[in-house]
Parts: sequence; structure tokens; C-alpha cells
Amino acid sequence: MTFTALTKDQRNLLARAVTKARTEAEAGAGAALVALAVDHHEPFKHMDDSARKLRNSLRAHGRQLGDALDTKRGTQEIVRLAHEVAFEHWHRMLFARFLAENDLLIHSDAGVAVSIDDCVDLAREQGKSPWELAASFAQSSLPAIFRKDDPALMVTLPLERRTEIEKLVTDLPPEIFTGSDALGWVYQFWQAEKKDEVNAAGNKIGADELPSVTQLFTEDYMVDFLLDNTLGAWHAGKVLAANPKLAQSAESEDALRSAVSLPGCPWKYLRFIKDQDGTWKPAAGTFDGWPKTAKELKCLDPCMGSGHFVVAMFERMVALRLSEEHCTELEAVERVIRDNLFGLEIDPRCTQIAAFNLALAAWRRVGHCKLPAMNLACSGLAPNTREADWVAIAGSDSKLRNGMERLYRLFKDAPVLGSLINPRAGEGDLLVAAFHELQPLLEKALAQETKDDTAHEMAVTARGLAKAAEILADQFTLVATNVPYLGRAKHDDVLKDYCERVHPEAKSDLATCFVQRSITSCTKGGSVALVTPQSWCFQTNYTDLRETLLGDAEWNVVARLGARAFETIGGEIVNVNLVGLTNQKATPGNVISGVDVTEDPSPVEKANGLRTSKLIQVLQTDQLANPDARVNLESIAGKKLLRDLANGWQGIASSDFARFGFVFWELPELLKCWRFQQSTVESTILFGGREHVLYWEDGHGVMTEVCQEGATFRGVSAWGKVGVVVSQMGDLPVTIYTGEIFDNNSSVITPGDPSLAPALWCFCQSKDYSTEVRKIDRALKVTNSSLSKIPFDLAHWQTVAAEIYPHGLPKPFSSDPTQWLFNGHPAGADQPLHVAVARLLGYQWPRQTGSSFPDCPALGLDGLENHTDDDGIVPINPVRGEPAADERVVALLRDAYKSAGIAFDHSMIGKLI
Repeated sequence: MTFTALTKDQRNLLARAVTKARTEAEAGAGAALVALAVDHHEPFKHMDDSARKLRNSLRAHGRQLGDALDTKRGTQEIVRLAHEVAFEHWHRMLFARFLAENDLLIHSDAGVAVSIDDCVDLAREQGKSPWELAASFAQSSLPAIFRKDDPALMVTLPLERRTEIEKLVTDLPPEIFTGSDALGWVYQFWQAEKKDEVNAAGNKIGADELPSVTQLFTEDYMVDFLLDNTLGAWHAGKVLAANPKLAQSAESEDALRSAVSLPGCPWKYLRFIKDQDGTWKPAAGTFDGWPKTAKELKCLDPCMGSGHFVVAMFERMVALRLSEEHCTELEAVERVIRDNLFGLEIDPRCTQIAAFNLALAAWRRVGHCKLPAMNLACSGLAPNTREADWVAIAGSDSKLRNGMERLYRLFKDAPVLGSLINPRAGEGDLLVAAFHELQPLLEKALAQETKDDTAHEMAVTARGLAKAAEILADQFTLVATNVPYLGRAKHDDVLKDYCERVHPEAKSDLATCFVQRSITSCTKGGSVALVTPQSWCFQTNYTDLRETLLGDAEWNVVARLGARAFETIGGEIVNVNLVGLTNQKATPGNVISGVDVTEDPSPVEKANGLRTSKLIQVLQTDQLANPDARVNLESIAGKKLLRDLANGWQGIASSDFARFGFVFWELPELLKCWRFQQSTVESTILFGGREHVLYWEDGHGVMTEVCQEGATFRGVSAWGKVGVVVSQMGDLPVTIYTGEIFDNNSSVITPGDPSLAPALWCFCQSKDYSTEVRKIDRALKVTNSSLSKIPFDLAHWQTVAAEIYPHGLPKPFSSDPTQWLFNGHPAGADQPLHVAVARLLGYQWPRQTGSSFPDCPALGLDGLENHTDDDGIVPINPVRGEPAADERVVALLRDAYKSAGIAFDHSMIGKLI
């Protein structure tokens, strides 16, 4: 059977089905729970004993999930419980279809594979729904995923809702269930509407919102690149060490990949470089601090989502162990699941999908069989009960009681902290039971017949927490994941306080906190392979973090993906890097291997670029010498920076511009309390962004009083000076600055020596400027601190400026009536730029005889038609319509067009008349 990624149409079908299924299942779950009086203060009188017992179990389960009980009224929330019931019913049915389409749905009594058609025949005989029967078979095959005693699965959904859900799963085409990435999309689609709802609300993100907001499907090529350049590089290093001739004689990277490939494991994204002596080696290094054999490797995904990295690591580890140990495929599968793979996830529902994903990957290789217990756990469970009741599970054994107490305190905030929790931070108390010592106690508690549903649910949760704590306290050879992205402004108080206290250097984003936490999860010499936002590699608020990691860790590989790296996310929303680091100090000569595919416009092209683009190599020590220790794939060590000659300034944030800001034509004249306010331009132009005025009152009036919380008055040191205004988005368009107040959407660069202004302007209006800035700051909106921390060749740009502006920068002028510089003359105000240029150069426009036309200082060409041959400039011949031979005229005209963002060529001159 061939397994390929879903097509776009198939993803859309699956998305619609899953979204609709959630709506139907949650409506049905809510109705069923109300019918069972789960939310009511007492059972309904008509309820029999079995219904009452189920009601009690459901209420205990709901409280353990976090639904609140009103102890005075006896009523209880059912919000979380309804979500749980809906999820369990839909996914048990969906998993049954996955199993059936892969010939893995096993009859629980006969032990043979059955199809959905078989289930239809069997259900008719037994008077059941085919999907109810198929779901029961799936549950029997997956006891670690679906608890046999789970009260959520004992609820019967209303017939009309169940029928609709069954139709949704039936109507999906079989090809979806053999898609290699189908399970990865399932939960993202389940959470899609919730994610949109939370984002639209704009509230702080806490336990209830975090799983949906941080869900992001990791593209296959990202996972493959990171694992091929860690596990694959380690394997290739051993192969090349055993065969030195191969390292010297191989003709290409493709030849090397082929030479080190394993059956079913081609390492297609593994990159190689040549040493100075011409010997090939893996670009990311050979990971000499790792164990020497595959059976000793321990691989963790701490944010495993639906199990994408876990399954990819599984496939590679099976190939490695088959190669090294010469065992059967079944033995390799069992050994890898038991010894090599570990996973954590904050969301218990995602944890279920990940476990199923791994089981399905294993069964697709070796057929249905009993698998070893998986080392996958939910790190987001919380006790949700009183500490005294929790500890009471341990009985009178003080060591066990202390262990349960520690478990309680570690995980009380787990729904918002998840895998950030670090049990190793509290090591050293010999009187506390180790987490593995709690397992027998908890298994015993669960095995006992008890009428106390609350105690039973606590024991179930405690067993899960103990398993999660074991993994969290362990250390690993490789930690690979796509970290969750959430800026500090969105953190709720619990998350914000924890990050401030435990990860002060990384606190600005949950993603960077996970970068640090992942490294602490590594053994000495162990490595991380992470999908992360790009921002932490260059933004100023991460300077301390970069300095720490560049000093304490060995950087192996950095791949810049930029925007449009995800199939389902367009535009500039998410900009990511793929980063590989090793938990050991780098040697002085350590080289970071990089690849930059930010300009590639789609995931397909970025994926190809990761395999084929030229590798960039920079010294790690040079990164520490960069401004703010920014990680740059181009060395700027020893180069003169623009900041050495100029200053960058941030502008005024008025907090309430709708009240204090106008466009200038709304006032009859500029009154005493008002000031012109410079803003951004959409494209580079000599004089633009001059539409607004601000009710300033010299900074001491009502704006200061009303907006004390949000207003920031910056950039005063630039006022009155000449410089360049930089718009901080896109390609960073610029305009000349002439000393006005400016807003915080723009930044101003002013030279320390005003005579350097023409050179500064020539540099900033060139493509070179935005290219250099974007090398060190890939954010959607560039920070003002980045704008001057780039190389600047003063001598070169002074030469350019002397040729273009021999008399200095032009005087402020605009023929645009939306600009306060507009002189009121109608000539040219409503005509294209080339008309003004034609007039300037002596053309008659429209075609007629007449006198000369006014200068056009906005183009930097004022008085050009008045130049004589003695000045070395010959005007264009208006009769023949041909450009003058003197290249200085052509250069001036070309620059004028370029400043206005219009393409120019010689033939355009002839077209003007």
C-alpha cells in the first residue's frame, strides 16, 4: 500500500467533515448530558440505577477535567465534559475508519481483520449500528487510547446527531485514510473554528485556549530536514568514518545521500559540505557527543501535537536498528517504541491522536499486533481537586504521600505550562518517592473495586501525571519539535509569571521559552532540532538569550524559511527558522551551516531549496560580534556599520490618533498648537508621507494628560535635522526627512554630520539598503533599532551622491495636493510624472508652441532645462525627441524615475511627445 500526502482537495474535504462533526458531536453531547441530569443538582426521578451510576461517574470525570461544582446548589458545569464526550465519540469512529481502510480493524472476538462492509453485515445480525460496532472494535484494539471504563464513551448521543456524524465519516473517500499526513490534519481541523474564535476575541490565552491557539501542522519537509540533519548526519558520520575513501571520492551530495541511505530511509534532505582539504562531511556535524549505537538513542518530542515528529523519528529509528542489529522488522518496531521514542503534549486529545498515529505507523509495517507500552504522555493534566484528597490515595506510606504531594504541586498549573514543567529543578529529596515508584500504587488503586468515582478518576489522572513526570525528568539525545508560538502580550498571568521567573531571557515568547527548555532536556552533547519563529534570531529583546546560547551551545544548522512556508498559511503571518543546536560549548572554529530559502514563494519550492540551495557557512564566534549578537548568515565582522555614522529614532505614539491627529487639509491653517507630522510612504519618493498634523501643544497639553498610559514621545533628538524616513514594512520604502515630528509607524535616520545626508539618502533609497536590513531583521515590521545596524560603505555612497546630487539634496517640493508641500499650482498636479519630466526637459505638453515650463524640484532636477553646454549638460532635443548624448542627463532622469518607483529606459524619452 502506498502512503502519500493528502492533496489540497482532500484536505478541504477532511476539514469540512471534521468541522461539521465537532458542531454535531458537541450539540449531541450537551443534549445527552442534560438528559442524564449531569448538570442538575440531583438525578431525575425516572432514571434507573445504571443511569444514576453513569451520571455520578460523569460528574466525577467532569470535575477532574475542570468543570466546577457549585457545592451550595449542587449544580455542575458540563462545558469541558461535553467537549470530551464529543471528541471521544467522533474520534473513536474516525479511528475505526482509519483502521478499516488500512486492513487493521480487528474483530474483538474472532481476532481477524474486518471491513466496514463486514461491520454492516455483523451489525444487522446484532441489531446495532455498523459504526457503533466498528467503534467498539477500534476501542478494543486501542486500550491505551480509549479507556475501557471511560464514562465519556458510555454516553449515548441523540440518534439524529449520531446519524449525521456517521454520515460524515462514511462520505469521506477511502484515499483520505491512507494519506501519510491525514491524522496530522485531523486535530488542526477539529480546533480550527475554536482557534479563530479565540484569536478574534483578543483575550489573554490560558489553559482553555492554549491548545487551539498553538496548534500548527508542521510541514513534512520541515520535519524531514531537521531529522535528516541530526539522525541522518549522525549515521552518515559513522559511515564516512568507516569508509574514508567515500568521503574523499564522492562526486556530489546526491551521491553521498545514496551511499548512506537505508531501506525506506533515503535521508533526502541531508546536506554535506567539503572541508578545506576536499573531504566531504555532514554540514550539521557528526554529533560525536551522541551514543555510538542506535539502541542507546533517546528521542523526545515535547510538543508532539498529533505525532508528526514522533512517527518520522520512528521510521528513521527502525531503519537504523534494522541496519545495526540485523533483527526482524517486528523486533525493530517493538524495540524502537519501547526504548527510543518519547513524546509529551499539553492537550490530552492530541496525545490520543499521537498514540494512534504511532500505532498505525507500526501496524502498517508489521500488521496488527500487541505493541509495547508507548512512552507518550499528556503534560497538561492537572489534579483539579483538593491536595488532601489527592495525597490520600497514597494511604499511610509517608514516602508515597510525599511523592503524591510533589506530583500535585508540579502539575497544578499544568494545563497552561505543559512541557515547560521541569521536575529536575526540585531533585534531591530522598524522602520523596520517585515517579516510577508511584506507578504500582496507582495501578493497585485503579484495580480495586470502588464506589468512589472521584477517587477512581483521581487515580487515572495521577497515573498519567506520574508517566508525564518521568519523561519530563529524563534527558534525551535528541529533542525535536515545532515549538508553540505565543507572544508575551497574550500570556495569562500564570504563564507570564512562570516565564518571567524560570526563563527571563526568553520570556518574550512561549516559543523561546521552549527553546531553552528543550536544551535542558538534552544530555550533555545531546541536540535539539526545532521549528521556531525567526524573530528570536534578530530582535533586540532576545539579545541576552542569543548571547547565552551562542556562548553555551554549539550551533549546527540554521535554515531560514521565511513567510509562505506553510501550505495552509498565506502571506507574511508566520516566519520560521529551522534550527539545530547541541548542548555543549562550541569550539572556537565551529562553523554554522545555513541555507536561506526566504525568497522561494511556496512550500514546494522552499523544500526543494533546502536540498539544493548553496550552503552558507559562518563562524559561530562572528555571531557574537554582530550588533546585538544577531544570528546572520553573512559575516559582518570588521565592516563599518551605518550606526557608526548615523542614529536611528523611533517616533511618537499618540495612543489616540483618531482624536489628536488630522490630515492637514482639515484645518484652514496650521494653528498654534498643531504641528506637521511626518509618516510613512508606500513607495520610495523624494518627499512624501506629509499628510498629517498632530495636536501637539509642545508636548504639555491634553494629549499628555489623557494618554499617559499609551502615549510615548520619542524621536525628539531628530527634530530639526535632515535625514531619511524609513517605512518599517515590506521593502522599507523611504523618503527624505526635513525635521518634522514623526509618528511611530516610521523611523528616522539622521547622520551625525549633516553633510553626509546625500550619501545616506542614496544608500537608503537603493535596493541594497532594504536587502541589508532584511538580512538581520525578518520581522513583518522591522524594529527601528535594526535600521542602522548594517554595513555602510560611506566612500562608495558619497561618490554616488556627488554624481546625482552635485548641489546637495533638492529643496522640499511636491506637486501632489495631498502633501503639505504642495505649492498650489495646478500645472502637473493631476498629471503623470512623465508629463512633469517632459515639461522640465523642454517638451511642449500638450504639443503646442509656447514658453518654458516650471522647474520640478521634487525630482531633484530643478533648473535642468536652464543648464547650458558650458555646464557640461546638453538638454534633450525637443524637436527630434531624442535623449541627449550626455549620460549625466540620462542618469539624472533615471534616478528621478527610480525615486518615484517607475521603470525607465531611453525609449521612454521619445514617447513623451
